[in-house]
Amino acid sequence: MNRTETAFGIDFLEKVILGGESLELSAHTKQTIIECFDFLKTFSSDKIIYGINTGFGPMAQYRIDDKSLTQLQYNIIRSHATGAGKPLPDIYVRAAMVARLGTFLQARSGVHIELVELLVEFINRGIYPLIPEHGSVGASGDLVQLAHIALALIGEGEVHYKGEWRSAGEVLQENGLTPFHIYIREGLSVTNGTSVMTGIGIINVLYAKRLLKWSVLASVWMNEIASSYDDLMSDELNRTKRHEGQRRIAALMRTFAEGSSCLQKRENKLYAHVSAGEKVFTQKIQAYYSLRCVPQILGPILDEIENTEKVLMNEINSACDNPIVDPESRNVYHGGNFHGDYVAFGMDKLKIGVTKLTMLVERQLNYLCHDRINGILPPFLNLGVLGLNYGLQATQFTATSTTAENQTLSNPMSIHSIPCNNDNQDIVSMGTNAALLAKTVIENAYQVTAIHFMALAQAVDCLKIEEKLSFKTREVYRDVRTLFPLFTEDHPKHIEIENVKEYLMNFESVKI
Repeated sequence: MNRTETAFGIDFLEKVILGGESLELSAHTKQTIIECFDFLKTFSSDKIIYGINTGFGPMAQYRIDDKSLTQLQYNIIRSHATGAGKPLPDIYVRAAMVARLGTFLQARSGVHIELVELLVEFINRGIYPLIPEHGSVGASGDLVQLAHIALALIGEGEVHYKGEWRSAGEVLQENGLTPFHIYIREGLSVTNGTSVMTGIGIINVLYAKRLLKWSVLASVWMNEIASSYDDLMSDELNRTKRHEGQRRIAALMRTFAEGSSCLQKRENKLYAHVSAGEKVFTQKIQAYYSLRCVPQILGPILDEIENTEKVLMNEINSACDNPIVDPESRNVYHGGNFHGDYVAFGMDKLKIGVTKLTMLVERQLNYLCHDRINGILPPFLNLGVLGLNYGLQATQFTATSTTAENQTLSNPMSIHSIPCNNDNQDIVSMGTNAALLAKTVIENAYQVTAIHFMALAQAVDCLKIEEKLSFKTREVYRDVRTLFPLFTEDHPKHIEIENVKEYLMNFESVKI
């Protein structure tokens, strides 16, 4: 697909980042970038402008000789390529490059068009610079990680290309691409800004949205297994609460419940033909909170995911550079658009929401495993010999420990500012750390959810209710069973957990 987008939307980004679709710059977009560069070239010829003829950060008080201006830009790239830790997976590097492109498309950075075109080639050809996880404090943005992208663009460092780590210069030559050469301030422009945290954040939001849908579906499935009364998801009940997220979760539950003969109508069983002599009810009048309060628990999480999405769409369609080059007002403005607190706060709130979702999933899993609570299933969904076989007992350990890890990781990162850079950066966002922690929380949540779906499938076979399930839960039950067959004898399940997790992460259930 060839498209030009000067305002990226979440659906388009999903196609480009997760779907691998290509990008193409329009003639109009190119022209605006060229005009910004031309203005800066003229404007900067006789003025002191940060990062063009001064040092960087606290070194800005030092003027750089004209003969060294090009070397200055190469120096920031090479000196700041100091990341440590594991390389970011390709998909997150792709997202970071798309986010950097989003800033350049605003035509407020003063970069040469050749840089933007080369960045597009990297994205379209799947050339992924080595970006270590650690290094950003998120204040001048992602200086360290972005420097690793810049390093590859000038033909240095390493890239991941077609599954192999190779020299950037070698891959550029193989693709008939020329390493970028500095014109005015491109070294600073590539390294300055929030693009890595924003790219990671966008993927976090995309995966969190999918995860939320799966949790809604699992909650319907849970209530089917428990033969719950269906008024918990009714429009009449949920519209009495004025929260949009709650109402939409309840509506999605009703959609997922279509065709189910497991759920009961309260008006049919408790509001008519009730024996006056019946003093103790075998069927619970109201289900446990983890089953009954799903709209009230997942509703605020939906609202927060969408709030975070809005923040990230604003960020990727903004100029997060410094200084800002404005051809319209014929001026260059110095400020702090590279500061990542919007993203940092968004990532902290997102991971707290996903952790609460994980806690809901873990409690639902406990209901399935705990025979004295559910009253209808064997302990740990064990279809073998009790005492000799163990069912899903040990998988619950994994789910419980992973949920606990998420609870610890949900401590907000954005409040952990530590001054650095000779106190030039005296209050920082830690936005990239926040995004990386949210990434881990989301991946953990998928692991717990995968175990839950395995338990749900096993519960269906324990009760022999496949044909009574709703259309949607029955479809997913059958998908899960292709990855995790019915079992009675004990066997290792770590591969099946991973397979179900991959299914959940890579399969779109339904749009909310």
